[in-house]
Amino acid sequence: MHKSFKIITLGCKVNQYETAYLKERLLNAGWREAGNGECADTAIVNTCIVTQRASHQTRQAVRKAIRENPNATVAAIGCYAQSFPEELSRIPGVALIADNTRKGQLPELLWEAERSREKIVLSAPFETGMPFEALPIGRFPDRARAYLKIQDGCESFCSYCIVPTSRGPYRSLSPEKVLPMIESLAKAGHKEIVLTGIHLGKYGVDLKKETTLYRLLRRIGRENFPLRFRLSSLEPDEISRDLIDLVASEPWLCRHFHIPLQSGDNGVLKRMNRKYTTLAFVRLVEHIHRLIPLASIGIDIMAGFPGETPAAHQDTVSLIRDLPVSYLHVFPFSPRPGTPACTFDGKLDTNVIKKRAATMRELGQDKKIEFYHSCLGREFLVLPEKWHSKEKQIMKGTSDNYLPVLFTRSSDSEGELVSILAERVEKGMVIGSLRDSCHDPKTRD
Repeated sequence: MHKSFKIITLGCKVNQYETAYLKERLLNAGWREAGNGECADTAIVNTCIVTQRASHQTRQAVRKAIRENPNATVAAIGCYAQSFPEELSRIPGVALIADNTRKGQLPELLWEAERSREKIVLSAPFETGMPFEALPIGRFPDRARAYLKIQDGCESFCSYCIVPTSRGPYRSLSPEKVLPMIESLAKAGHKEIVLTGIHLGKYGVDLKKETTLYRLLRRIGRENFPLRFRLSSLEPDEISRDLIDLVASEPWLCRHFHIPLQSGDNGVLKRMNRKYTTLAFVRLVEHIHRLIPLASIGIDIMAGFPGETPAAHQDTVSLIRDLPVSYLHVFPFSPRPGTPACTFDGKLDTNVIKKRAATMRELGQDKKIEFYHSCLGREFLVLPEKWHSKEKQIMKGTSDNYLPVLFTRSSDSEGELVSILAERVEKGMVIGSLRDSCHDPKTRD
């Protein structure tokens, strides 16, 4: 009988991509994925430590995997294992702890852990100049949209962030390897690929040939792939005028930017070790909006950073209120051991942080609905993703500019791009009607 497995994934798109790779490797090796409620022979937790809450959720997930799969080999892999393996080691029942340098070896390591009577802990520092570990997949499971990891590592060392420790130095997948992976995902039927990385804007800095994200996109565009591309998060100082022009002019690039601001106060940004000013950020967002009026512009905000005065918080509120942004991702400050901000003076009361985060989330909701209304009466290319109500034949999809759209469809059109007229906003969703049965991603209304 084939060995069964289940994978629990926490955290970012990069983690989700790496989980997709591991799942495909195990299935190709003859394993089978355990069904819902079934005890698995092996349970794998792909961990996250970006915030205290993520760390807590990771530990809960590991303990739950042990509890619900009492005879299983339980593995904790990824960022938590990289930075704090000793904490995971203290959880009884964990058989394998493997860091971010060994994800390509995991199928073999799982076999070793099953045979071993002792806990295996594999965690070592990253090496300078180490290459990108290519983890190719044939298709992204259970999604019309696929993620493709093309970059890893971060060297920014923002004062609040543990990621440089858990992900190591900049590493990039060469364009010669990116293109065949895109082709494979296109042949598998995906109509959208999200290019992702830990610090995507630094793509190519470690490669010998002069390579940038912009140059990679130009190469991708020349291949004329039958799908569209979305970019994951990009730092404000890494979004060039050329890149904005490319998104404005090329229909196969989604009109969607996700940009971490973190704070709208220059003093807080300096303490965060961020490399831009609020004025530069404002000019960037206004330039994007001027060239691409219907572009979705998402913003990351951190509430309650040490030393954030009421005036600094209000600076952030005022800046966001006046900018044409589309949505906010709000994070309460979370002190991470091993980061400078963990020892900063001026820490705020937890209730103050929660209140400021709630204020920012409310503002984000207002900006989102405002953006949705600005899109009404226009047609958008939508990727259907799943049934919202199969009984009523209502599907849910996402437009190229990141609108969540509900529309009536007589058959399951998952994976086929369709043209939808945005008609109204209800309960935080855009309601639309179908215009074409299919659409070429190389064109845009």
